[in-house]
Formats: sequence, structure tokens, C-alpha cells
Amino acid sequence: MISYGGSSDPFFKGRHLITLQDFTKEEIDVMLDLARELKLKFYRGEPTPLLLYKVLFLIFFDESTRTRNSMQAGIAQLGGQGIFLTPDKMQIAHGESARDTAIILSRFGDGIGIRHCTFGVGNRYMRAIAANSRAPVMNLQDDYYHPFQVLADLMTIQERFGRDLKGLKVTISWAYAKSHLKPLSVPQSQILLFTRYGMEVTLAYPEKFDLMPEIVEQARKNAEDHGGKLNIVHDMDEAFKDADVVIPKNWGGFFVLGNAKELMEMDPAEAMKILKENEKVIWEETERYKNWIADERRMNLTKKHSIYMHALPADRGREVVDSVIDGPHSVVFDEAENRIHTAKAVMALLMGGRS
Repeated sequence: MISYGGSSDPFFKGRHLITLQDFTKEEIDVMLDLARELKLKFYRGEPTPLLLYKVLFLIFFDESTRTRNSMQAGIAQLGGQGIFLTPDKMQIAHGESARDTAIILSRFGDGIGIRHCTFGVGNRYMRAIAANSRAPVMNLQDDYYHPFQVLADLMTIQERFGRDLKGLKVTISWAYAKSHLKPLSVPQSQILLFTRYGMEVTLAYPEKFDLMPEIVEQARKNAEDHGGKLNIVHDMDEAFKDADVVIPKNWGGFFVLGNAKELMEMDPAEAMKILKENEKVIWEETERYKNWIADERRMNLTKKHSIYMHALPADRGREVVDSVIDGPHSVVFDEAENRIHTAKAVMALLMGGRS
């Protein structure tokens, strides 16, 4: 059985998970304890019918492999059912409001998971659904946060370095890729959570490829409150030196024009229009940093026991070379596997735990 220490009494049932910032560190520890227990039971072949006959609606505005399948397989392993939905097959396509969608789906089922990564839109939509849902709403990635990914990241790091991560040197680095303007949500969630566990986080990116200013400020506060560190550098080699964990991943240059504050405050449609009009400028700036790649030379700058992580899918040959992602430092598939166990833990607690 899971256990937890401390004076507060964690409760979960019916709560929304938009960001892990809304949960105490003790509550996150309970999630991880349950994830570890469910992982052991999975390997032993023991059934875990914690959500018998429960229904989870999964609304995906964006493509997915790990998130969709970890949620659908996870709810099945817990005894429930996941129903996959896309906006083009719903009345969302005809303009149905978030309020109406939330009210109806939360009367039909026991939970709602949403992936909506459109910049300036996703988090707002997620919160509008949550405000009108009687069932827990789970953020499966938006333009701000990716709580399920970072929870699996933390579980993977603890499997390699133990529960006490204070002083662990973690590098979260931008890496080159050019497929699309990738969300800021993964690195933002990582700097927010890892600093709460006392890790010494180095955030590395080329100048102008900033994360959201308010997220960075919150991460700095988390570091101050929990004995961690957050340093920002603009040199990938410097960031990799003596690191225990490296997480090089591309994110879009949403603020290349130097207008972060203005973009975040304006109407989402207007912000998207500006980004579209300046897409050529953003990609030209991106092209300047093709050398921001995780290769053998950079991995040799890290500690001998270091691990390489990535949320996947990785852009092989651009973000990372094959010899690194397939090499001895890589834990990407363990990290991906942990997505299902942390997902099951969160679903079990929010959809079935006591209130």
C-alpha cells in the first residue's frame, strides 16, 4: 500500500489536473508512489481494477502516440474505458462552446482528458472546460503545460538517482528541429517541477528562444522555496558540462520578435496572425542554430553516469544523433514506458480516489 508522511492529508477525487503547480509536493509524491506500485503489479501480471466501469473521454486537437495510448491502455488496465474523440467528429467543429461540451461529457462519464496545444488557445480552452465540468479534467498537453510527461520524467529520474534529488544537475536545452512550431509546454513543466525537488536546473537556449516569462519567474520562486536552482545560459556546451541529466528538445521560437509580453496578453487570434505573418523570420532564426544537437562530443561533457532523456518523438539527425538516443546514456524508452504507469496513478486518484 502507498503511504505518505507529513501533517497534511492529500485528497484527489474530482480535482482537475491542469498543472502540477496546483498540487503540493506531498500530493505529487503520492502520485509517484502509486505509479511505482502499479508498475510492479503490471510486471507481476496482477490485475488493478481501480476504475471498474469508469469512462474517460479523450479529446485530441493534436496528434499523439504516447499520450493517447498511455491513457487508453491505462484506463483499460484499470477496468474502465477510454473514448477517443477528435474535434472534427464532434460539434466543436460547428462551434459548440467549451461550456456545453463540458457539461454534457461530464454527465456522460467520469473524466475528461484534453490535448490542445494551439498557442494562446489551448490552456484557455482547457480551463473553460474545467470550469464547467463536474468530472475531473486532465491536461494531456496544452500550450503552457504537459503535466503527464513531466510526471513520467520525474519518475524516471528517481529510478536512476533515488528519491532525494537535491543538488542533481539537470540540463534542459533547446535543440534544432524544423518540423513545426513545437509547444513550450514540456520544458516549462520541467523547470517548474524539477526546481520543486531541489534540482539544480540549467535552462539553455539560443537568445530569443525564451520560454514564457511568468513561467520562468514561477520556476525561480519554486527553486527559492525548495532549495533548487535555475540558471539560464545561451551556450549548449556550457549547459552539458558535468550534467547528471540532459534533456535536449526543440521548442518553437514564439518570441523571436521580442514581443513575449504583448503576444501573451493579446487576443489569441491576433497573436496567431502575427506568428503566421512572421513565420519566415522565425524559421530563418531557427536555421542559425543547426549546431544545437545532442551528439557524442556533448555527451562526453556530461558526467559518466549521466542520462539522456527526450519526451519523443525525437527529430533524429537534428535534435540528436542516433548513437546518443540509441546509446548507453539513453533512457527514452524507459521514460516513455513510465507514461502509462503515471497516467494510471493520476486517473486512479482523480477519478476514483477518496475526497
